[in-house]
Amino acid sequence: MASDKISAERFLQLSRINPVCDVRSPSEFASGHIPGAVNIPIFSDKEREIVGIKFKSEGSLAAIKTGLDLAGPQLTLKLDRALELAGDKQLLVHCWRGGMRSEAMAWLFSLAGLNVNVLDGGYKAYRNFILENLSRKRKTIVLGGLTGSSKTHILNHLKLKGQQVIDMEGLANHKGSAFGALGQAAQPTTEYFANILYDSLSKVDPDIPLWLEDESRNIGTVFLPEEFYINMQKSRAVILMMNVKTRLPRLLREYTRFPKEALVASVLKISKRLGGDNTKEAIASIESGDFAKAIEITLTYYDKAYLFGLNRKSSENIIYVETETDDIEENASRILEASMKIKW
Repeated sequence: MASDKISAERFLQLSRINPVCDVRSPSEFASGHIPGAVNIPIFSDKEREIVGIKFKSEGSLAAIKTGLDLAGPQLTLKLDRALELAGDKQLLVHCWRGGMRSEAMAWLFSLAGLNVNVLDGGYKAYRNFILENLSRKRKTIVLGGLTGSSKTHILNHLKLKGQQVIDMEGLANHKGSAFGALGQAAQPTTEYFANILYDSLSKVDPDIPLWLEDESRNIGTVFLPEEFYINMQKSRAVILMMNVKTRLPRLLREYTRFPKEALVASVLKISKRLGGDNTKEAIASIESGDFAKAIEITLTYYDKAYLFGLNRKSSENIIYVETETDDIEENASRILEASMKIKW
């Protein structure tokens, strides 16, 4: 069977029903890949380096021969993996730019009877496609609120009620603050975060409002795509206003289960912004077991920073919801009711 080159848009459409084989090196794949893709590399990282050096020093033909020498002994194993992956003989293949690596592997897989489609322009074309898509304006409602207002819990409740929600902190494996990495899995790369964010957005109905949590430019070590972030800041927003005493019990439950050493390390991450005296007092409070005091000190900083950021938003796009309860269902109902006032 022959192989055909197809656009990134068509490739992604087919990826919903057909397996994707990424033939780039393991390190390239680890940096970021199409969600759901399986890595069957034609070269290891070291082999790719050797071929690249050969190409620069002796040209294309010498690099091809070196590549054949390196890949040859392992081609049978790679073919077996592809056959296992393509259960119904359909397979999508890509490399970095849609060049020799994907063409060579597509040729091999086709010889074995697979129907192979190659991503025209490779992973680079895919990235250009999704970043352009992520830059588009969407019908979005941003849920904001002071740190500890249970925004993620509220969004999850809205999702259960049938609202369209994307939990970006869930995708990023981070809760957003200096304490956000506690208890979380390793974060994805910024590159891969954009890939999984697009994957989530591609399943959203554009005619129905999408709920997102208000975020800064970064969630831990992950940075939001620039245009996506800018558009999010211009979106309609519902802001939940909750005082410290209402927020405190949940924060105590969520964070005091972690070792004191981890909490101290988190405080030190924001020591410059807290100031020397506040940092010392917060750390002393943690070490003495007065977690409520430590949380209040850090919330003072986070509240000021968040309110400063709110002042830069257009007041026409903001609806404030006051609450004196931490009840998730009650606050979700108030927020949903407030969102009904938004005119699109």
